[in-house]
Amino acid sequence: MTKASGCLFGLAYGDALGRPTEFLTVAEIQDRYGLEGPRDLDGDPALVTDDTQMTLAVAWALLDAAVPTPEVLEPLLRARFLAWAASPDNNRAPGMTCLHACAELGRGVPWQQATVTGSKGCGANMRVAPVGLIAGYGEDILAGVAQLQAGLTHGHPTALAAGELTAHAVRVLREGAALHDLPGLLHARCRSQRSVYRHEWLGALWQQPGIFDPREYISRGWDECAQALDRLDLALTLPDDGDDACSITGAGWVAEEALAGAFLGAHHGMAAWPPSWQHRIEYADQLRALATAWD
Repeated sequence: MTKASGCLFGLAYGDALGRPTEFLTVAEIQDRYGLEGPRDLDGDPALVTDDTQMTLAVAWALLDAAVPTPEVLEPLLRARFLAWAASPDNNRAPGMTCLHACAELGRGVPWQQATVTGSKGCGANMRVAPVGLIAGYGEDILAGVAQLQAGLTHGHPTALAAGELTAHAVRVLREGAALHDLPGLLHARCRSQRSVYRHEWLGALWQQPGIFDPREYISRGWDECAQALDRLDLALTLPDDGDDACSITGAGWVAEEALAGAFLGAHHGMAAWPPSWQHRIEYADQLRALATAWD
């Protein structure tokens, strides 16, 4: 099986393909690359963005963990995030939320105080795929790890819920779920987890202005994810007219609109991608080492 490889390499390929188009409209992308958009990697190596860099940070922290507990994982994630923040390769227009939170983490403050509680940016979600690849994680551990890695920088409940939802999507696709069943499975996850606050992983993060109960806090995140899935359902009922689907689903700048990336590879494995790309993508050695551990 090569589904972990397919997921991790696919995430990096999508990141590299999308990097030159990040701030362009659909019309501008089609004008530059044709109706189908970019179809081949650019450069050797083809450069990725901070999304793949931080995915690698999460992945190495998970691989280094002797046991998946918050006491073990939090310092490992903190160390990897700080190493990313200080790296000279951190020059890919990283998000201000991650930079601010890492600065606070570097001062040694508890992560619940370092995080940006008002931010639900996509960064917390785009790096979470490795959590869904570890077969030994039960559902509760998967949920806790996914929310913890999100919460270190993005303390908004929607960032936590969306991170868990993406990790869950990677898990079920790797286990054989059909792509057309995925929206329904994610809706079910939203319903089942709506009032579940994971104290052992999150501590007192919920204690924010205007919040009086941990279930109230986390339900706000799941409700926003459910609303984003409703928009996805609507988009899937409409004919493909070549227009920008993001006009319905959202542009992906916030966590609940960024439920994508790494999914096709988790479902199809490496067969989904051109073999030659393995040698052209940036960080190929790290992606291969991690995928080997989890395949």
